[in-house]
Amino acid sequence: MDCEAIPASWRAALEPVLAAPEARRLGGWLRAGEAAGLTIYPPRGERLRALALTPLDRVKVVILGQDPYHGPGQAMGLAFSVPPGVRQPPSLANIFRELESDCGIARPASGDLSGWARQGVLLLNTSLTVEDGKAGSHAGRGWEAITDACVAAVAARDLPSVFILWGSHAQAKAARIPRLANGPHCVIRSPHPSPLSAHRGFFGTRPFSRANAFLADNGRAPIQWGAVH
Repeated sequence: MDCEAIPASWRAALEPVLAAPEARRLGGWLRAGEAAGLTIYPPRGERLRALALTPLDRVKVVILGQDPYHGPGQAMGLAFSVPPGVRQPPSLANIFRELESDCGIARPASGDLSGWARQGVLLLNTSLTVEDGKAGSHAGRGWEAITDACVAAVAARDLPSVFILWGSHAQAKAARIPRLANGPHCVIRSPHPSPLSAHRGFFGTRPFSRANAFLADNGRAPIQWGAVH
């Protein structure tokens, strides 16, 4: 991993973990895979987009998922987001379905969630890369230490923030992050919005209105969830 690629606001939090052997092994493993002709999503230059669009000092909400979309043209470095003009994957369609039920916001035409990111919603996966067509293929390769450090940096602040943990991979972070459960924060847990699990407790959790209520109660401006891009 290249520390120069880390946005300035995140460097102090991430440089120690990036200097560890695990991160160096991850970087070498990714380069070897690409050299062998493997297709890895998202492409180089987009893997840290979540950190670039949402500086640490502006984070209000963390939405945490599992890993990037593993189909061509979908992953763009923001969890659950796809570039403009790309068909919305089922997980994102379910997120928008819950948004409409929760807040009365009609399903956006675009699946690009950059507007959320620019408002302070850190759209982070536990793994930040994936091999083409192989969901979960980069789990356990070293990204977890890096994304743990991202979540821990937000949780370490006294500024109240919301952590929305979708799925078992995301929820596993709660036990590993100091102050996540006992700090001044709101933690919202539910199954992943994937069609495989959404009907087991994702729908009806009202994460968007609950997040905004917590932010307002703590003197922070709410997220305009309808402004996705």
